[in-house]
Amino acid sequence: MSSAALGKGTLPGDPPGGRRAIAVWSIGVAVYFVAVIFRTSLGVAGLDAADRFHVNASALSTFSILQLLVYAGMQIPVGLLVDRLGTKRVLGIGVVLFTVGQLGFAFSPTYGTALASRALLGCGDAMTFISVLRLGTRWFPARRGPMVAQLAGLVGMAGNLVSTLVLARLLHGIGWTAAFAGSALAGVVVLVLLVLFLKDHPEGHEPDPVPHQGAAYVRRQIAASWREPGTRLGLWVHFTTQFPAMVFLLLWGMPFLVEAQGLSRGTAGELLTLVVLSNMTVGLVYGQIIARHHAARLPLALGTVGATAALWAATLAYPAEHAPMWLLIVLCTVLGACGPASMIGFDFARPANPPERQGTASGITNMGGFVASMTTLFAIGVLLDATGDDYAVAFSSVFVLQALGVTQILRLRKRAARRERERLVASRVETVHVPV
Repeated sequence: MSSAALGKGTLPGDPPGGRRAIAVWSIGVAVYFVAVIFRTSLGVAGLDAADRFHVNASALSTFSILQLLVYAGMQIPVGLLVDRLGTKRVLGIGVVLFTVGQLGFAFSPTYGTALASRALLGCGDAMTFISVLRLGTRWFPARRGPMVAQLAGLVGMAGNLVSTLVLARLLHGIGWTAAFAGSALAGVVVLVLLVLFLKDHPEGHEPDPVPHQGAAYVRRQIAASWREPGTRLGLWVHFTTQFPAMVFLLLWGMPFLVEAQGLSRGTAGELLTLVVLSNMTVGLVYGQIIARHHAARLPLALGTVGATAALWAATLAYPAEHAPMWLLIVLCTVLGACGPASMIGFDFARPANPPERQGTASGITNMGGFVASMTTLFAIGVLLDATGDDYAVAFSSVFVLQALGVTQILRLRKRAARRERERLVASRVETVHVPV
């Protein structure tokens, strides 16, 4: 992407964008890239982890559930920290935590120590994406927000691709400890880059100091963000769109394809890769569409939910013992749209909140998909154990959460649209006399 592309459409008071912005932002995105590699590493190691720690489906799902529980629970605190401390400090803490967690997972001798390592990893991972979103708003013009956010998500999915293609091969080539310990070195590399080169904002665009008044400040930030219908709509869009692909990639995709669909690990890995490649392609398309046509946000989100539900229903209800390969390919291609659709949630929360609340609002929004993912991971594990590994029943839990999310989206959409129009009119009145 050219600096001109990311700098186009600058408004009065906007950051300038340009090559310097791309360079600094790229460091933050590199941190997120490594965090996603570590986050999704269990997705290709699920069956190995079950053998290594001698656990059943419910216990195996606990790894990802605990990781996501920590991640989701940290979102609002991290948003407050980013608003308060800035991006560089929060990202630095995150890198240290997720690197130590990945290293601990490599050497864990027991199920309990492995759980603790994944929790630590989830804590560090939780500090990355909101920080990268904040970095984008500080370095690029506001109109570039949707594309910058989608590009960040695209790079994150590239991290998932590394897990699927590289870490999976290392795992089966050099073994558990060497593969996970070796991957932890990537955390050290991005930490050095962050310390040496990352800056919170361009010169001349320092944010106004935010007065800190202890618990009262925290309550005000959260309450003010939550009162905005756009923040709540963003949360429910994220909740409804992200989790089907997250659950599939993070843990249950490989077991479903191997045990329920009778595929080899190699073929299953190729289908997981297809999800990631589809995600990266759709992310670019969605980002361009939303940047040009803001009204397309909700149709894209709801269309993705509908397509995902339809393909899951067709796959799970297929009358033969195994779904045909063409259907699995279409399913994985459509699942790739879930990540980009979830990014639309931030495009509702961002214009609903002033700059000093961006981190908090993003944290609230980002909780949505991870709470849904955590709930579904747990439900699938429990249902698999209860039904003797009936994947059709277990994966039907996806439809319950989708129905809940769509109901909330439809309930909030008009209020959020009305409030966004009011803010737009107010901003035009404030800037009408500003020379350009």
